Amino acid sequence: MAVVIRMKRSGRKNRPFYRISVADSRAPRDGRTLESLGLYDPIAPKAESQLTLDVERARYWIEKGAQPSETVASIFKRMGVASGAPKPRRDRSGRKKKTQGNARRKAAQGARASAKSARRDERRKAAAAARKSSAQAPSEA
Repeated sequence: MAVVIRMKRSGRKNRPFYRISVADSRAPRDGRTLESLGLYDPIAPKAESQLTLDVERARYWIEKGAQPSETVASIFKRMGVASGAPKPRRDRSGRKKKTQGNARRKAAQGARASAKSARRDERRKAAAAARKSSAQAPSEA
């Protein structure tokens, strides 16, 4: 069972607050949870009342392998809960994404392609000039 730490929306319309909860990854966002770790109220007037979190229980769940969502990870970072090294980003097939290498490779491919098209244009011009000169040459018959 994959366990995630994510936020569960509560509150009324246009006045949300969130429960930071531990849940099975297959459960719906506002569905059943294993444990509630705290509250996050982004609209609270005072900064200290915006966030309440049980840091020890959060550390416990991370040690057990629970994966925090991006937003919860940033909250944990702010509160001093160590979530370990960031995982490498992956594409849909599960392979690691190549971020900077792709940009460099595509730039190099673009440069090669433009050089290749320039050579092709030169060959076409030379062939056209050769056809034109052979057509203008007087025929000896």
